[in-house]
Amino acid sequence: MEISMLKSKIHRAVITQAELNYVGSITIDEELMEASGLYEYEHVHVVNVNSGSRIETYVIAGERGSGVICLNGAAARAGQKGDHVIIMAYAAMTPEEIKAHRPKVVFVGDNNEIIKVADYEKHGVLM
Repeated sequence: MEISMLKSKIHRAVITQAELNYVGSITIDEELMEASGLYEYEHVHVVNVNSGSRIETYVIAGERGSGVICLNGAAARAGQKGDHVIIMAYAAMTPEEIKAHRPKVVFVGDNNEIIKVADYEKHGVLM
């Protein structure tokens, strides 16, 4: 049996663009992708802190160091420039794999610069 577990998270990133006339996806700064362990074309959930909307899409790499977080295509309807989002990816794991797993959690500032990278979190406590 495999269980879906949190693999990667970018916490409270700021949407920098929303491009409705695009094929689809979310564009994420390559530096943020690398720090969180996200891969280009990986399936992600995007939760808009401002509106409460939740969508699923896939990642496209954005320019390294640009801070870009851009909702593309239909995803552009789920948020607007300035909204805060949480971007999460999951991985299927066996109970044995779960024992050693610690998700990567990337905390960012107002310009999507990396503030802290944690190996995991407990309610109210960063590890």
